[in-house]
Amino acid sequence: MPTLIPSPTRVEAAGNKPKLIDEYVGRVNSKTGELSVAHMRSPGGWVEPGQTPTFREYTVVLKGWLRVEHRGGSLDVRAGQGVVCEPGEWIRYSTPGEEGAEYIAVCLPAFSPDTVHRDP
Repeated sequence: MPTLIPSPTRVEAAGNKPKLIDEYVGRVNSKTGELSVAHMRSPGGWVEPGQTPTFREYTVVLKGWLRVEHRGGSLDVRAGQGVVCEPGEWIRYSTPGEEGAEYIAVCLPAFSPDTVHRDP
């Protein structure tokens, strides 16, 4: 039988400005460790610390644009585009555009503060 997820849980975000993360599926809201699905809304000028996660992250940008820095440079991911970041790869997300960004992130396995491995 399908399981209804009546609402997301707001979880804390890292970064220099407040960012909204609403987790629908994951360790917090649905007690699911296999994967996580979250709706993100970050303001213009937001930057989070670099990280080397042990999960794969799939991101689809709905509005605005998201910058994804990596060891070889950076990608600007615009509304209607997506990006896949592999486990063990150093990355840093930001929204340098003044309009910020709205996007969906899916992590496999589910996001965890213990497996994101943020830079000190």
